[in-house]
Amino acid sequence: MFLKKIAVFFLFYFTITFLSAQEKFTFSGTIQEATSNESLISVNIIIPELQTGTTTNEYGFYSITLPKGEYKVIISYIGFAEVVETINLTKNITKNYSLVEATETLDEVIITENVEKLNIKKPQMSVNALSASTIKQIPVVLGEPDVIKAITLLPGVTTAGEGASGFNVRGGAADQNLILLDEATIYNSSHLFGFFSVFNPDAIKDLKLYKGGIPARYGGRVSSVLDIYQKEGNSNDFHVNGGVGIVSSRLLIEGPLQKEKASFLFGGRSSYAHLFLPLFDIDNKAYFYDLNTKISYKVNKNNNVYLSGYFGRDVFSINDSFKNTYGNSVLNFRWNHLFSDKLFSNLSLIYSDYYYGLNLNFIEFNWDSGIRNFNFKYDFKHYLNDKIKLQYGLNSIYHTFNPGKIEPSSDSSAINSRKLIDKYAFENAIYIDAEHKLSDKFTASYGLRYSSFLRLGQKELNVYENDNPILFNEELQIYEKADPIGTETYSRNEVIQSFGNLEPRLALAYQLNEHASIKASYNRLSQYLHLLSNTSSPTPLDVWTPSGKYTKPQILDQVAIGYFKNFNNQTYSLEVESFYKKVKNRIDYIDGADLIANDAIEQIILNGKSRAYGLEILFRKNEGRFKGWLAYTLSKSEQQTPGRTAAETGINNGNWYNTPYDKTHDVSLTASYNLNKKWTLNTNFLLQSGQPVTYPNGQYEYNGITIPSYANRNEFRLPTYHRLDLSANYTPKPEKQKGWQSYWVFGVYNIYNRRNAASISFSENRNTGDNEAVRLSIFGIVPAVSYNFKF
Repeated sequence: MFLKKIAVFFLFYFTITFLSAQEKFTFSGTIQEATSNESLISVNIIIPELQTGTTTNEYGFYSITLPKGEYKVIISYIGFAEVVETINLTKNITKNYSLVEATETLDEVIITENVEKLNIKKPQMSVNALSASTIKQIPVVLGEPDVIKAITLLPGVTTAGEGASGFNVRGGAADQNLILLDEATIYNSSHLFGFFSVFNPDAIKDLKLYKGGIPARYGGRVSSVLDIYQKEGNSNDFHVNGGVGIVSSRLLIEGPLQKEKASFLFGGRSSYAHLFLPLFDIDNKAYFYDLNTKISYKVNKNNNVYLSGYFGRDVFSINDSFKNTYGNSVLNFRWNHLFSDKLFSNLSLIYSDYYYGLNLNFIEFNWDSGIRNFNFKYDFKHYLNDKIKLQYGLNSIYHTFNPGKIEPSSDSSAINSRKLIDKYAFENAIYIDAEHKLSDKFTASYGLRYSSFLRLGQKELNVYENDNPILFNEELQIYEKADPIGTETYSRNEVIQSFGNLEPRLALAYQLNEHASIKASYNRLSQYLHLLSNTSSPTPLDVWTPSGKYTKPQILDQVAIGYFKNFNNQTYSLEVESFYKKVKNRIDYIDGADLIANDAIEQIILNGKSRAYGLEILFRKNEGRFKGWLAYTLSKSEQQTPGRTAAETGINNGNWYNTPYDKTHDVSLTASYNLNKKWTLNTNFLLQSGQPVTYPNGQYEYNGITIPSYANRNEFRLPTYHRLDLSANYTPKPEKQKGWQSYWVFGVYNIYNRRNAASISFSENRNTGDNEAVRLSIFGIVPAVSYNFKF
């Protein structure tokens, strides 16, 4: 009944709106880069007389409906020459634009007055965007440009430490981030256990990180969405660019398959430091490689098709006794169709796969696990009129989970073959989003997503007495595994458990004046997949598992409010946001939980809840020779896992405890200074509260064995983390715009050699017999140099 009322309301409202707009006309088209025909995302189309405008979508299409009349149109995009012209709107007009790079390329944070006014009006908040050029300027370890390291310099984004995989957003876990590459899910975003990310900056066209106010078209994760689009390839000319560093190199080739109609892109990266290890009599190896591919074809003015893919692998081995291989593979076919000048559609067929393989020759067995899915998406963007823009669509994902397979590596192995039970699930969603200009100062974005999750049949499913897979031993005050009383068998097309959730979204923006606005947002999201990990950051060995009979989906509610202001004719900008979010059904593990090769994970997990709240401040200098930003986050991230009955202790006696990703204070400074046309200086400074950890608070002896006793979970912290990075970009011939162009990057990571603690362990000193704390540090000072080129 509730859904029927909503449908009737939308139908009535949009009918009235449509009837009142009959005398208006539509101005639409596509915008691309002149030299490559690459479609441009988020180009601003501004109508100054009406103080309104729009932006291009992910495929360069724009549409805006205006009253009949003559208007000045400003086409503005960072780094490109502005286009200003007059149109006489007496009928529907379709016009495509090709933008030319500005004589002096502008940095992506330089925005004109008109563009800034438009952004102030938009209800979208808690979103950060970075370009590939900015990412390449940020100093990072070993000199390799890195997407993940770049976004951790933004407010509300952290990592679990140096050499740690993934990232954490607003106190959320790494598995709560939805990471998309050309709409395909990436399950592990790291190479070499977190030293590099899987994203080649040369192949990236657009990057957006949604921390809150997440539109209804996204779902499946409860913390954030990192949405990355690859370039389409140059359909005019053949181009090559790349870079050579001390540990890795990259190369990207693009060009036309058919002039101005079809293009290709092929990019590759590989590390090679392992090739020099034999010179030092070291047999160990650690390296990665990845490939980015894309083919784009413009069928006609109303139809475009794209085929894109990514393949990456990491290899880590110790002598001949241990070898670890893992990585992502994705393939995506997309079809853009323009039904009319107001209705744009995109259909996607996507395959995603994450594989993990382990070869242990010293005990003679092989292990592999992974997750893969097939995804069907159909999305529409409907530009109804000058007041309302709609997005709606559907999404269906078929998941296959391989929790693990063990096989002997030789005939003499004592290990028997063992296959953990595969799991299957079907995830569906439909959504509708509206961006609505309520008045000249007040804009709203509202939407609704309905998601469903079907846990499908499997060969065996444990059955427990009273459906309770975990027992509490009141005498010992510990949790213990319950023994199954039997198993149930289901066919693949049977449904073991089903879930359904309504996920409303709302964002509001009120313009205080031409230079300031306040915004607020609320969103609810559901997450049906869980990453089984008892480490503070994801590792390749972690296993994804679906919600089901014993594991409920995570449900998030988040609210945020913010103040946004531009100063000194847009030279400076300030963003202040405060947020509060809570998550139901966040799992945690009983003490002593063993996740490796566990076919009954329901015996070691407890359902709890988490919450996070904080304040984020981002102050930017957008123009001039000196540019950059200062970000500060004050936040708290906690979890509570109470006992299920009054007799149970739960975790930490049912009290709130810090999550492993709680960082009370997080300060980052990023700056760039154009010394002259040849030299640009860049720096980062980071200061963060130490990561929460659990330390022993005593010990006792039992049968001659010393056994440590531990304090409450995550009660202590590692020492405060801080470091300073510097780099310099040198362009030998900055005036050269054609042919071979190159520049050097010289960098120093952690310039004052701070030995930040990655972990602290406790052991007995063999010489003195005393207990001691041992700090493990990953990096000290690391110099780097790389040579980058294009032609």
